[in-house]
Amino acid sequence: MAAAHDPEFAAEANEDRFHPAPSWLEKGCMVICEIGIVVMALLVLLEIFTRNFFNHSFEISEELGGYIIVGIAFLSLPVCQVYRAYHHVQFIQQRLSPRWQAITHLAFDIINIAVCVILVWQLTRLTMQSWRSQDIAPSLLATPLWIPQATMPLGALAVTISLCRSAIGNVRRVRAGG
Repeated sequence: MAAAHDPEFAAEANEDRFHPAPSWLEKGCMVICEIGIVVMALLVLLEIFTRNFFNHSFEISEELGGYIIVGIAFLSLPVCQVYRAYHHVQFIQQRLSPRWQAITHLAFDIINIAVCVILVWQLTRLTMQSWRSQDIAPSLLATPLWIPQATMPLGALAVTISLCRSAIGNVRRVRAGG
């Protein structure tokens, strides 16, 4: 990484030493998201083709596209966490000592883990409620709503696991003195 030699990015280079590498969980979520994007593109292309050449619409591309977007939104969370795609407040972080940088990262990890645990709990309740009440989409597909909703607690659980791995790295970083 060329930026690692730049003194302005020295804190990020130090953070890289303790940040977890992508595991099978994040790689699996990334593959599922990639497949979802390809399927959504194919659905849109099929819809464009059939509307223009056969004056016919399957009338399912919007519904399936929406389900895929929700799946991608939640399953991409652990991928973004492990690849450090989230914003960091660098103008504050670079003014702190390496130890305090590690402590603040650990504090943010702990807060995020708590929020994600609550999300997993509430999204699981929502999904189970849809499953018990046998809610279906009011569309031609009549999709049981618990199926697309299940990606939400799964994605929140996956990001919770990724955050726990990140927190472990930050604990090691604090113990190493930043």
